[in-house]
Amino acid sequence: MVDDAPEQNPPADEPGSDASDKPAKKQKKKGNFWKELPVLILVAFGLAIGIQIFLGRVYMIPSESMETTLHGCTDCYGDRVLVDKVTFRFTDPAPGDVIVFRGPPSWQNDFISDEPTNPVSQALSWLGSLVGLPSANEEDFVKRVIAVGGQTVKCCDEQNRVTVDGKPLDEPYKHYDEGTPAEQESFEELKIPDGMLFVLGDNRNHSCDSRCQGQGGLNGLVPVDDVIGKARVIVLPPSRWGGVSDHNPQTVAMSAPGWQESAPLGLGIVGAWPLLLLGRRVRDRFRR
Repeated sequence: MVDDAPEQNPPADEPGSDASDKPAKKQKKKGNFWKELPVLILVAFGLAIGIQIFLGRVYMIPSESMETTLHGCTDCYGDRVLVDKVTFRFTDPAPGDVIVFRGPPSWQNDFISDEPTNPVSQALSWLGSLVGLPSANEEDFVKRVIAVGGQTVKCCDEQNRVTVDGKPLDEPYKHYDEGTPAEQESFEELKIPDGMLFVLGDNRNHSCDSRCQGQGGLNGLVPVDDVIGKARVIVLPPSRWGGVSDHNPQTVAMSAPGWQESAPLGLGIVGAWPLLLLGRRVRDRFRR
C-alpha cells in the first residue's frame, strides 16, 4: 500500500491564499471609493441646487431694518436665516409674515455690499452660493407684511399706531433705535390692490420700505409674485438660534381665529421635512 501524501497548505504568497486576498480586497475598496467620490460630489451639488430652488435657502441679513427680530449690519456678521420656499406655494403671505422678496423696479436697497473683485474670490463666492453659503444680495429684501390686497392701511392714530381698515395693530416686534423718539413716521391712507403687499421694517424709523420706496404710495407696494419665501429660523450665529416671529398684528385688533395664525407654520414644517430628509441621506452617504 502506498500512503496518501499529506496535504500541503499553499504558500502565503500564492494567489489562492487568504493572506494575499485581504490586501487586494482593501485595495479594491479604496479604489471604488475614489471612483465614487466625484459622483457623490456631483449628487451633493445637484441636491443643494434643487433644495435651494424648490424648498429653502439661507439668506444673510445685511441691514438693521429688522432689528431686533433679525440682526444685521453692513460691517459685521449679520444673522443667517433659513427661508422656507414651500409655504407660499399653498397660501399667500399673511399679515405678520417676515418675507424675503425680489425688489420691485421702483425699489432701491438700503445697503451696499462689497462684491469680490479677485477672480478666485468671485469663483468661490459663486460655488458657495450653489451650496447655500449666503452672501448679501442687493436685489433681495426682508420685511414684515403689514397689510394685504383689499385692505386699507394708514398711520397713525392718536396713540401713534398703524391702522388697517381703521383698526389699530398690535405690534410687539416694533423697535426704535436708542436715543430716538418712540414715534413712527406718518403716511397717508392707502388702499392695497389685490396681489400686492404693504411691508414695513420692524426697526420702524430705520427702514426704507413701502412708506418711502418709489416715493411711497402704490410704487412702494410689493407684488405677491415677487415673494421668494418666508423667514423661519435663525441658523447662525449659534447665539441667535431660534424661530422668527410671525405674530399677526391684526389678530387682537380684528379678532382673527387662532388657526389662521398657526396654519402657515404647519405648512412650513411639512414642506421643510423633505429638506431635512435629503440632507440626512447625503450625510449618511458620505459617512459610509
